[in-house]
Amino acid sequence: MTTSIDPTTTSAWSALSAHHKSLTPNLREWFAADPERAQKLSFTAAALHVDLSKNLLTDDVRDALVELAEQVDVPGRRDAMYAGEHINITENRAVLHTALRRPESDTLEVDGQNVVADVHATLAKVYAFAEEVRSGVWRGVTGKPISTVVNIGIGGSDLGPVMVYEALAPYRQPGLECSFISNIDPTAVAEKVPGLDPETTLFIVASKTFGTLETLTNARVAREWLLSSLREAGALEGKEASEAVAKHFVAVSTALDKVAAFGIDPENAFGFWDWVGGRYSVDSAIGTSLAIVFGPKVFADFLAGFHAMDEHFRTAPLAQNVPVLLGLLNIWNVNFLGAETHAVLPYDQHLHRFAAYLQQLTMESNGKRVRWDGTPVTSATGEIFWGEPGTNGQHAFYQLIHQGTQLIPADFIAMANPAHPVRDGEQDVHELFLSNFLAQTAALAFGKTEAEVRAEGTPEEIVPARVFPGNRPTTSILGPELSPAVVGQLIALYEHITFVQGIVWGIDSFDQWGVELGKKLALQIAPAVSGDAEALAAQDASTQALIKAYRELRH
Repeated sequence: MTTSIDPTTTSAWSALSAHHKSLTPNLREWFAADPERAQKLSFTAAALHVDLSKNLLTDDVRDALVELAEQVDVPGRRDAMYAGEHINITENRAVLHTALRRPESDTLEVDGQNVVADVHATLAKVYAFAEEVRSGVWRGVTGKPISTVVNIGIGGSDLGPVMVYEALAPYRQPGLECSFISNIDPTAVAEKVPGLDPETTLFIVASKTFGTLETLTNARVAREWLLSSLREAGALEGKEASEAVAKHFVAVSTALDKVAAFGIDPENAFGFWDWVGGRYSVDSAIGTSLAIVFGPKVFADFLAGFHAMDEHFRTAPLAQNVPVLLGLLNIWNVNFLGAETHAVLPYDQHLHRFAAYLQQLTMESNGKRVRWDGTPVTSATGEIFWGEPGTNGQHAFYQLIHQGTQLIPADFIAMANPAHPVRDGEQDVHELFLSNFLAQTAALAFGKTEAEVRAEGTPEEIVPARVFPGNRPTTSILGPELSPAVVGQLIALYEHITFVQGIVWGIDSFDQWGVELGKKLALQIAPAVSGDAEALAAQDASTQALIKAYRELRH
């Protein structure tokens, strides 16, 4: 599995280059010439309706993109992933986030282990614990039931749970809420912990190795707050501190020795595996906080949504395979049309953290300059993902997308049924909201010509400022409602899009060596910041100057 096909040497890449040279995008003309364009370029994946027709895509380009997927062996690599082969080359690991949501009746033998059985054993343990907390069987050290769950993690141990907690807000159990601490910035703990009731708070420390600097620092600070707050309230009289920690802390980790040393009962540690990358782990035990707040039934529906998209990606022909087509469209936009960023614009306030979640998924996965065989990449890789919910974004950055000099492909996401139906007199507010969703993609695609501007009686000198060039590519994704299953489908959709792009570029989308260097340097620099002269002298001139400036400014 170490051979990497250079996409730029394929006949499909040459064909795409030729199509790009001869391409004169004109979505107005394309739709007029082909009344069935929207129908031909709309697809169904699980419960999602996906319309690609407003992209800068011709039949020839689409066919060449599909041929490119064949020539770089996207199907073969996909099948290897599902089979548990070690496609994470630099870490010599399988890539099996799809196993996290396979039915219990499945069997998948990887490195001599039935991973599906392992997954469901862990799920059963998580679900049993979740039910104990939800029902009040699990109680704090003073005998009170838990009302607040605090997830302490960072990266994939935070972004996924936070995003899903917000996305599925209507499904939360009344009387139970979550808070999330990730940043090592003291502000994160200082502003979230003091308002909590130590007698009814449960901390989940999420760190696979139980050694992540930010997570363990925050966990120790939280432990100290818990114990000091309980002592001040007189709640620890006749009790050991270790008893309080054991009742108010659990872990998501496989490092049971470190978990025990912290004071957490290893029986209350929920594990996951090295074939699950952090950014792919929200549907593993990393989602324990979600299983508690939403309940096992909702979490199981969430996993079923993932699996439905997994099956579509695994079985649908390439030309009708939505994750494949969207991944290939991103290749077209980045490598041929010159796009450097990608906007994700959910028209659902509950998805307000979705773009942040995708930033880690996509940019940590595909922000690479070396291919999996160790050779330099032969084309641009990755794009900057960003976005905010509509309609807020319309009043902020849409100006740049509509009339700026940069090409910014955008994904518009909406749901047909709102979580909270509201009327403003006779007006269905959700329909007004979706009118904006529809209007923006139409405006980006078709623009407004000089003739149309003049026909409105616009003064000649300001006509150019009111022209919209159009031909700005967008994809529309429409779901029935933001249910647990649909949220799972959306996450899996983008996981597989990211996979397809990585395979085309020949990069290992499942390692993340780029995050390691800064971590190691921070540990080396920390003594210098604290006043160690020898450590300070070992730093570069700029770092030395900044540390000196910091120490002068610090009270």
